[in-house]
Amino acid sequence: MAIKRRHEVAVFSMSFIDCICCGFGAMILLLVLSQSKPPPVSMPVIEPGQGQSEELRLLGEKTAGELKGLEESLASSRDRQKEAERELVRLRVMADSLENKTRDAEKDTQAAATIERQLAAAKQRLTEEMRRLQAQGVKTRPNAPVGGIPVDSEYIIFVIDTSGSMQRYAWNSMLKTMVEVLDLYPKVKGLQVMSDEGAYLFSSYRGQWIPDTPGRRKAVIDAIRHWAPFSDSSPVEGIEAAIRAFAAPDKKISIYVLGDDFTGASAAAALQRIRRINPKDARGVPRARIHAIGFPTQQMGGGVTPTGVRFANLMRIMCRENGGAFVGLTRSG
Repeated sequence: MAIKRRHEVAVFSMSFIDCICCGFGAMILLLVLSQSKPPPVSMPVIEPGQGQSEELRLLGEKTAGELKGLEESLASSRDRQKEAERELVRLRVMADSLENKTRDAEKDTQAAATIERQLAAAKQRLTEEMRRLQAQGVKTRPNAPVGGIPVDSEYIIFVIDTSGSMQRYAWNSMLKTMVEVLDLYPKVKGLQVMSDEGAYLFSSYRGQWIPDTPGRRKAVIDAIRHWAPFSDSSPVEGIEAAIRAFAAPDKKISIYVLGDDFTGASAAAALQRIRRINPKDARGVPRARIHAIGFPTQQMGGGVTPTGVRFANLMRIMCRENGGAFVGLTRSG
């Protein structure tokens, strides 16, 4: 009996190898396909706090812009405030001026009756001698001197010694004398008051004439009552300042010096200074008349101090040379 041989099975057959190769090929294909995809897009990495810093920067820029706008608005407001302040000052000055004019008008009204009486009389104060002559039918010139003082001027300037001796012993008498001098001129074109140093009574009228009204005359007298600028007891500076500021060929000006003593270095030098600044024209008429009234404050023990004598001698010569008159009072009060 013959023994039947088993068929031997080959482990690595051709079919098995084909399967293995197909599997490897599929894996290779998958690998190739996966490598051909575009690389993944990487997302930006935001560091912690970076977004908050950007927001703060934008907020800072916005705040700076708002601050600049506020500063510009504040500057504009300040400009408007300054303009408003200037306008307020202008309105206050205008209101003060209107108030002064109203006050002057009231004073003028109150003095109207007095003015009418003076104009009706149509004469200036007369001495007893002139009244006697008038009674005898002797006519006087309109510019005839009153008490030796010519009163034909259209403008009057008072140069007042404001020294301590005048303030203490002659101030009330000086004010009374000023009123009497003004009464000699019922109406003039302009007034002015200066110290013997050339300081103005009213600084607002520096270089200008004070209008002549009864109200202004009263205001002048009232202001002088408490006026006490520096004085060196020499009228020369005040006279020079008055002539420089106001003398003119077309104006008739009288300067009235009211004082009591002269402490200058030399009367001759003082006279020479006035001659230079107040020359005479071809007719022998000076640019301004100079009158003087001396107050007896320098009397001591029955005599007179040297400065009082010097004042009297200086003003007597100065008035004579400049078409005026010197009057020396024997008592104050």
